[in-house]
Amino acid sequence: MMSSFSISPRLVRGAIIGFDMANPVASVAIFQYNPDTLTRTLQAQTSGGESGSRSEPQRLKGPPIESIRMDVEIDAADQLETGDSVATSMGIYPQLSALEMLLYPKMLHVIANTMLLAAGTIEVVPVEGPFTLLVWGPKRVLPVRLTEFSITEEAYDPNLNPIRAKVSLGLRVMSYSDFPVTHPGYAMFLAHQTVKEAMAVVGSVGNVASLGVNLV
Repeated sequence: MMSSFSISPRLVRGAIIGFDMANPVASVAIFQYNPDTLTRTLQAQTSGGESGSRSEPQRLKGPPIESIRMDVEIDAADQLETGDSVATSMGIYPQLSALEMLLYPKMLHVIANTMLLAAGTIEVVPVEGPFTLLVWGPKRVLPVRLTEFSITEEAYDPNLNPIRAKVSLGLRVMSYSDFPVTHPGYAMFLAHQTVKEAMAVVGSVGNVASLGVNLV
């Protein structure tokens, strides 16, 4: 008799989460399928640039500016096959909207600012977007800002609801240089860098051992 028990590891799904105290679940986008590739670009922040002082060529003024690009696929085929009511009536509009809301100011704030302008307020402070996190496994939970967003809708139901789409995302990692000390993003980036430094030590020890050189 064959057991139904599986020893296959549970798949960890990536996600982008936008925190808004007024509506905590408005922008929670868990990836239906993890992207096959994730492109990361790091740009060093040197103290004087290429024309900096020759006496301090290696001095850094902060962490590198990191950009991330990925393509996320969303498909309602499985949900439609099982008769899911949300997919049947709206397709993948809800999933796309959860991502798009990362770029929209909240309607209540827009209305409040409109009323302030109508009342004669000279200056209205722009609405702050949600505090956004990229969750890419337990070792990478990063505060990010969405910089690029394009949606290619590839299939529709009879009511023209999108049922399959590819979303191309461009993200900029926000570091401790971008937040005040009291902001949760400051501590989150420090935690991320701490993990990275620890993993760098593990990798370096292995590399030194393979060289057969004693550097101590």
